[in-house]
Amino acid sequence: MSKVHFVGAGPGDVELITLKGYKQLSEADVVIYAGSLVNPDLLNYCKEGAEIHDSASMHLMEIIDVMEAGVKAGKDVVRLQTGDFSIYGSIREQIEEMKKRDIEFDCTPGVSSFLGAASSIGAEYTVPEVSQSLIITRMAGRTPVPDRESLKSYAQHRTSMAIFLSVQGIEKVVSELIEGGYPPETPVAVIYKATWPDEKKVFGDLTNIAEKVKEAKIRKTALILVGDFLGQEFYYSKLYHADFQHEFRRGKSSHAK
Repeated sequence: MSKVHFVGAGPGDVELITLKGYKQLSEADVVIYAGSLVNPDLLNYCKEGAEIHDSASMHLMEIIDVMEAGVKAGKDVVRLQTGDFSIYGSIREQIEEMKKRDIEFDCTPGVSSFLGAASSIGAEYTVPEVSQSLIITRMAGRTPVPDRESLKSYAQHRTSMAIFLSVQGIEKVVSELIEGGYPPETPVAVIYKATWPDEKKVFGDLTNIAEKVKEAKIRKTALILVGDFLGQEFYYSKLYHADFQHEFRRGKSSHAK
């Protein structure tokens, strides 16, 4: 039976789509892609004759109409969304409307940009004894954020943070983070279009990152990474320590006995 496949396109690099996502995209009869965010080179994977729609100029019901028409015509439909659609992907509203129309669907996850950004700079969000948690959030804009989820409230934890959709208000971001509890010297990285060919990386701390971002002319499509995981302090994990034992490996000291 024909259905809609939600596919995470990955953060930008066309090779970072999953193998399953690539297969669904290459076999699709109808593709609806987020043109303002998805790398258009991914469309090179589409088969000849595929019907392609750029959703950047479409409202929700137009998108659902295209999905419904495709499925009713016996076609496989791919909804190609940036990164992984489970984070700021507006997937819920699409699924609710599809349920109302009894449109079958499935979901194939993608590599989120917060993962692509960390890989691009060779960073680990969960450094032993430095940070073992990651907060994924955004600053309030046209889409409101609950007061209990403000940057200021999260900053009190001083853990690793990946901030989406907020670089246009970098000064306010910095102000809230410092007011909430991050020391001014906390390291920050801003990654513009992580994994894309025109990626930019800006490094600093909360005292100077806003100025550096302005100098780099970064105004959108960037992630703000904050936390001591970006700093010089680190500790080796217990997992690979010679004396650490677990189900699959005996510690070095127990071999010596």
